[in-house]
Amino acid sequence: MNIRFLTLAQQEVEEAVLWFEEKQPGTFVDFLSALDRAVRLIRTYPFVAEEIEPEIRRCLFDRFPYALVYGVEDQTIVVVAVAHTSREPQYWADRHF
Repeated sequence: MNIRFLTLAQQEVEEAVLWFEEKQPGTFVDFLSALDRAVRLIRTYPFVAEEIEPEIRRCLFDRFPYALVYGVEDQTIVVVAVAHTSREPQYWADRHF
């Protein structure tokens, strides 16, 4: 299954990497590894994650308070947000995939 990140979701990844590099140098590598594990999981099992809205799922990262928020459209997983789980719940709700 293909995976596509919305531009805003990709920007969230980049912002998180910059934040981790500034606050805890080197931690961004672990963050990217957690992101990679979440992507591989949902690519293999797209419906394994909790459905939090109709047709929207949330896959939590291990070790980091982040989640992939995504939907499945035909044969593509569309990542709507890479969201910090303790900040502004559902800020991404107006994003469409």
